[in-house]
Amino acid sequence: MPPTALTTNVFAMTTSAPLPAGSAPLAVGDGSVTDRLVEANRTYASQFADPGMDARPVLQVAVVACMDARLDLHAALGLQLGDCHTIRNAGGVVTDDTIRSLTISQRALGTRAVILIHHTGCGLESLTEDFRHELEDEVGQRPAWAVEAFRDVDQDVRQSMQRVRTNPFLPHRDDVRGFVFDVHTGLLREIDPGS
Repeated sequence: MPPTALTTNVFAMTTSAPLPAGSAPLAVGDGSVTDRLVEANRTYASQFADPGMDARPVLQVAVVACMDARLDLHAALGLQLGDCHTIRNAGGVVTDDTIRSLTISQRALGTRAVILIHHTGCGLESLTEDFRHELEDEVGQRPAWAVEAFRDVDQDVRQSMQRVRTNPFLPHRDDVRGFVFDVHTGLLREIDPGS
């Protein structure tokens, strides 16, 4: 099979995070990032062939992970389209909404295993619940959700495993494993739930 050409578009996005030393912002050019993503979708759709898949994951697994842009879960875990359900949020923590998604995944769509993935250098390690107070001061309304900030990533993985293993809405709680993804090496480190 001949190699295929790969075109990559790079977009600069404004964030409150500082740029790495010595780097300069990239020019975005014409249009918004969303416009560019919609255009990329048109290209994707022009070559799309319906895979004829069911919504049930082939591997019967749900992966709960942080939304961090450095985590390419499918590549890191050797997954293909249709293999798993992927549930992502800030920190990869198990919240009420995560439980909602896992419950639907298990009870309606047949998943049986849960993999939890946090990572090194997570932004939640630098936040506190004061973030909610600052938001309340700024907008005049306190968020109903908790920040779920943490200082010890291993302990937070254990807490997330415990939340899954003790939730009565989830019928499959035996195959729950937690990991920390190293953003510098790409390796997963399994967390012992009892340590």
